[in-house]
Amino acid sequence: MLKQTPLNAKHRELDAKLVDFSGWEMPIHYGSQLEEHHHVRRAAGMFDVSHMLPVDLRGEAIRDFLLRLLANNVDKLQTTGKALYTCMLHEGGGVIDDLIVYYMHEGWFRVVVNAGCADKDLAWMEAQQKQFAPGVRIQPRRDLAMIAVQGPEAADKLWQAMPGSRELTEPMKPFTAVTVGDMFIARTGYTGEDGFEVMLPAKAAPYFWQALLDVGVKPCGLGARDTLRLEAGMNLFGQDMDEKVTPLESGLAWTVDLKAERDFIGKDALLRLPRVGPTARRLVGLKLLDKGVLRGHQKVVTPAGEGEITSGSFSPTLNASIALARVPAAVNVGDEVEVEIRARRLKAAVVKYPFVRQGKALV
Repeated sequence: MLKQTPLNAKHRELDAKLVDFSGWEMPIHYGSQLEEHHHVRRAAGMFDVSHMLPVDLRGEAIRDFLLRLLANNVDKLQTTGKALYTCMLHEGGGVIDDLIVYYMHEGWFRVVVNAGCADKDLAWMEAQQKQFAPGVRIQPRRDLAMIAVQGPEAADKLWQAMPGSRELTEPMKPFTAVTVGDMFIARTGYTGEDGFEVMLPAKAAPYFWQALLDVGVKPCGLGARDTLRLEAGMNLFGQDMDEKVTPLESGLAWTVDLKAERDFIGKDALLRLPRVGPTARRLVGLKLLDKGVLRGHQKVVTPAGEGEITSGSFSPTLNASIALARVPAAVNVGDEVEVEIRARRLKAAVVKYPFVRQGKALV
């Protein structure tokens, strides 16, 4: 039986099309994925992301534990509420999951992991904790719901729906978080727009959802979330990276700290990974020049060898087909490649991503 978020009844009231997503019954759209996409780019939309799992780390020596567990360096987190995007790797350098870690104080860090990875993430974290950090307590927070409010009007709408919240949230910079009573409000998102991800007690989620509806925030499903994140050049676990590829091959080198002396799980494997030569790979953006639609797993043919699209779709903002693709490292922005689509080879340009950010086309 599919798991349901605390907002399932609200989705049904709004006639959402519900689908199986990583074992959860989730809305794919509420009528028009295209309209939902444009509304986030132009105004404000909200997403139920309660299938994702917040995990609180409490106790002693949490920082030392995370310095070993994560590829990015949590020593960058010195200010209360500061957040960091990172990958958690296995010993071979492959990506177990990508996540955000929030620093609240030395005795409390919060991480948010992907829905489909939650069980294996917890098992991995608990195994490492038992071996290296007995003073750390790992607490999954399935008692919380999570609602993302995204778009250029997100802040104004949040303040309307939560009277009294403006004073605390207006000064927030991207990738920071504050607590407001029982609510944990982070200025983060997965759309390339300004916005917030709000974690709150599950029983309160339907009331907050309704308050957002009442001020004109449009409910949006996972379909729009996917096209928005692709335009923003954001990776999706299981498509653009997974346990078989490293962050260096997935456009995520900026999330890996190889310069500090600290050792972290997977570091040795990353240091041995070839950066040049016939086996080296990198993630690039593609924009289709011919008519068609780019999709995952389509073959990319380049002068330097073959590659593969990891994520592809029609971009509503650009009115063009775009993709992320893993290709030989010798392929550069500005090159022209071919993509095999239904036994035809169509031309595509290699472009720098993100494709869209804050409503502005970048390619």
